[in-house]
Amino acid sequence: MTHLHAPFPTGDVADAGLPARAGIGFKPRHFDAIEADDAPPAFFEVHAENYLGAGGLPHAQLSALRARAPISVHGVGLSLGGATPPDAAHLARIATLLRRHDAAVYSEHLAWSTHDGRFFNDLLPLCYDAATLARVCAHIDEVQLRLGRRLLLENPSTYLEFERSTFEEPDFLAQIVRRTGCALLLDINNVHVSCSNNGHDASAYLDALPLQAVQQVHLAGHAVVQDDGGDTLLIDDHGSPVAPTVWALYSNLLARIGPVPTLIEWDTHVPEYATLRAEAHHAQALIDHAWHDTACCA
Repeated sequence: MTHLHAPFPTGDVADAGLPARAGIGFKPRHFDAIEADDAPPAFFEVHAENYLGAGGLPHAQLSALRARAPISVHGVGLSLGGATPPDAAHLARIATLLRRHDAAVYSEHLAWSTHDGRFFNDLLPLCYDAATLARVCAHIDEVQLRLGRRLLLENPSTYLEFERSTFEEPDFLAQIVRRTGCALLLDINNVHVSCSNNGHDASAYLDALPLQAVQQVHLAGHAVVQDDGGDTLLIDDHGSPVAPTVWALYSNLLARIGPVPTLIEWDTHVPEYATLRAEAHHAQALIDHAWHDTACCA
């Protein structure tokens, strides 16, 4: 396995490529409102797989956004945890997209979504054992070498754990960071959802992470349902405002690491731009408070 500590060392937020402010996930329906906004969000994030075509309106809009703010490209299709290496053709299209729009960062998920030529429309969980660790690290090595940049790896939202796992998820992520030099995209909603569903303490989860590797944060809403046994189950559906518990956990994180680029995700039941913007304003207020604390303690 090739390890990439030298070309892609784990750094701090300052070299993240995004401002340590609040951004939003871009939805085409919001394009006109963003264009009319004299104070747009600090950055925009798009899903890579929506922009792999050769041209047309998607790229025209993305070019216009890039002229106003940095772009974060978030992948959902590389299947880093899959049994086979990432698809070379798909990776080549990602590389073209990143160059075309001068993307500030590129992120993917700790999950798998392809197998034996079949593609699944979901981000599926992994068994956290030595074999999976070696496989994921090899795939991240390949991606970072091909793209010539550090990957940001996102922690998943999970609904089960494998009895065969020999690592807790934060330890597994720490091993990946140490072996590959990748950074972390820490999804705080995912931390809350996974810890609630699997009976873990979210603050202890943060304690066990290599927080110096966090270079971007995601915030989103989740649904609360009852499973077949009548127990509460949280679903990471990105379809509502950020929950108070998630805001509190985000404040907990900021107190530990200071200001960090933070994205508001909202992918289902997408509201008007003003609602999304208000969520970003809330995140920005907490970031500003963290900047104040950092200045006071410097």
